[in-house]
Amino acid sequence: MTDLPATVGAVWKQESARIVGGLLRLVHDVGLAEELAQDALVAALEQWPATGIPDNPGAWLTTTAKRRAVDHIRRSRTRERLTPELARLPQPAEDDVLRLMFTSCHPVLPAEARVALTLRVVAGLSTAEIARAFLVGEQVIAQRIAAAKRTLAESGVAYEPSAQLSSVLEVVYLIFNEGYAATSGAGLIRADLCLEVKPSPSVRITTPTSSSPSTPT
Repeated sequence: MTDLPATVGAVWKQESARIVGGLLRLVHDVGLAEELAQDALVAALEQWPATGIPDNPGAWLTTTAKRRAVDHIRRSRTRERLTPELARLPQPAEDDVLRLMFTSCHPVLPAEARVALTLRVVAGLSTAEIARAFLVGEQVIAQRIAAAKRTLAESGVAYEPSAQLSSVLEVVYLIFNEGYAATSGAGLIRADLCLEVKPSPSVRITTPTSSSPSTPT
């Protein structure tokens, strides 16, 4: 018999960044986007035992999460203002994950908050996993992530790739550096962190020829 929680967890690990990234374009709030995506995850845990795992579980989660987002917009805006916006609801785009990464790495956040938020919403690591990776308390990471989401929401940050690229590269470098040459712990290399910053074919970032940190080899 299929281990449903394990299957749902695997799907979430693979699809969460794309789902949250798509929702971010709708609600313009990383924290809210993640909450809506997790609502869809809860719905899957509740419904799939009865209906079975869909043929395309990622698409099911995306559709369910988008419905949650539309419901949220309906509750927060009048129908007159909502009608034209619903007609222009964005379809999933290849750059959704990239947009999410640039947002979570926005320079308005301190470096440690950018790292924690990126590992949470882009890499899909749990708060406990991030805390273990950096050998700090889980509560510390939870506070960093909550503060980062609050700062992004209050600042109304925009998606500006050219202005934010150096900040993204810094976060990637910090994560890889900690994985490649851990500052503490029993092992010198933390493969889990190294893998989280391994380049993906769908995410292409052109590194400037100067001023950007070089990745250890």
